[in-house]
Amino acid sequence: MVSSDLRRALKGTGAPTAVLDLDAFDANLDALAERARGLPIRLATKSLRVPAAIDRALAHPAFSGVLAYSVPEALFLHARGIRDIVIGYPSLDRASLSRMFAESGACTNITLMIDSVDHLDIIDDVRENLAEAGRKSSSDGTGPAGEGKNLTEAGAASVRVCIDVDSSYRPAESWLGDRVHIGARRSPIRDGRAAIALARQVAARPGFDLVGMMFYEGQIAGTADAGRSVRQTIVRAMQKASITELAERRAAVIAAVREVADLEFVNGGGTGSFESSSVEGTLTELAAGSGLFSPGLFDGYTHFRHRPAAYFVTPVVRRPGPGWVTVFKGGFIASGVPGSDRLPTIAWPPGLEYSGLEGPGEVQTPLTGPGTESLRIGDLVWFRHAKAGELAEHFNEFLVVSGSTIIDTWSTYRGEGLVL
Repeated sequence: MVSSDLRRALKGTGAPTAVLDLDAFDANLDALAERARGLPIRLATKSLRVPAAIDRALAHPAFSGVLAYSVPEALFLHARGIRDIVIGYPSLDRASLSRMFAESGACTNITLMIDSVDHLDIIDDVRENLAEAGRKSSSDGTGPAGEGKNLTEAGAASVRVCIDVDSSYRPAESWLGDRVHIGARRSPIRDGRAAIALARQVAARPGFDLVGMMFYEGQIAGTADAGRSVRQTIVRAMQKASITELAERRAAVIAAVREVADLEFVNGGGTGSFESSSVEGTLTELAAGSGLFSPGLFDGYTHFRHRPAAYFVTPVVRRPGPGWVTVFKGGFIASGVPGSDRLPTIAWPPGLEYSGLEGPGEVQTPLTGPGTESLRIGDLVWFRHAKAGELAEHFNEFLVVSGSTIIDTWSTYRGEGLVL
C-alpha cells in the first residue's frame, strides 16, 4: 500500500514518473546493515542505476566498495570519484578495456572478473595492442607529444582480477553431474581443483594480481520462498540443502586458492541470502543493492521484509467502459523467465488487475476491478517494477520524496547518457 503522504506529494503529476521514497530507502540501508551482522556490504550498483542513490548508500558505514556490471559502468563510477570497484561479470569489450588501462588510477581501483584463461588472453591482447601502439608512436613521431609513452605505460599496467566461482546447487552431483542444475549458470569454475588451476595461471602471468573471489548463490538470494504450495515447499527444502552444500564447498575452494594468492576479499550473498551468507564464516563481505529499492519480487520472501522504496506512477488517460480505466504506458516487464511475477506490481489503488488480453503495455495499460470506481481522468496509479535497477532504464530521473514533499530530483544512468 502506498502511503497517503507519498500520494499527496505526487498530486498533480501528469506524466509517467519514477518515484523514490527516501525515508524507505534509508530504512532499507539500516535493515541491510543489521542483517549483514557486521560484514561489510559491497553495493551492487546495477540494482540502483541512480548515481545519487549510490552515493547515499556508500555514505552509510555498513557499505564499502561497489560491484559494477560492466567496464563502461566502472569507468563512469570511477570518473565520479568512486574507488574499490569490482566488475561482477567478465568483459570482452576491448575498447572499454583499453580506456580503463589508459585512465589514470583505474587499474589500481578496478578489479576485473574472470573464470577462464580466455579472459586472461583477451586482457593480455588488449595490453599488447596498447604497448605496440605506444612503441610505434614513439618510433615514428606520430601523434601528440608523450602519447607513445602513455600508451606504452597503459599496455604495461598491472591488472587486478577476481575469480567467479559457480555457486549453484546440483543435487547428487557425483552421479548426476550438471543434469540437475539449480541456480544461475555463470562460471565453469566449481571446485577447488578448477579454482586453483586458474589461480596458478594468473600467478604465472606477468602483470596480473589475483585479489579476490566471488560466489553468487542465486538459488537462495534470488529465489522467493514464501507460500504454502508444493512448489514453494520444495524451494525451501532446496534452499536449506543448498546452504549446507555451499558452505562446505565454498570453504574448500577458498582454502585451495589461498595457497596460491593472498586474497583481499571473498564476496558472496545477495539481498535474499544475508541470513545464511553472513553466518557461514567463509566470506569477508556481502553484496546487495536490490534490497534498497525492494522491488515486487521481494514480496515473496519469508525471512525478511524491506520497505518498498521505488515506484513509477502513470495517469489514467481513458475510461473505456464501466469497470475499466486505461493508464498511459507502463509495460516495464522484468528480465528472467517469462511469467506473471515479471509484471509490475500494482501498488495503489487496491482492487486493480491487468486485462488478460493486454497486460501492461508499451503505450497503454488497461486495468479493471473494483479499484477503478474511484479513479478519474488524470488520477495516478502507482506501480512497482518486479526488479530493482531495471526501472531506471525507462526514466531519466527519479522524483525524490520525503514525507509528503518532493525534495529533489535524481538523474538515472540513462539520464546521464549511460545505458547498461
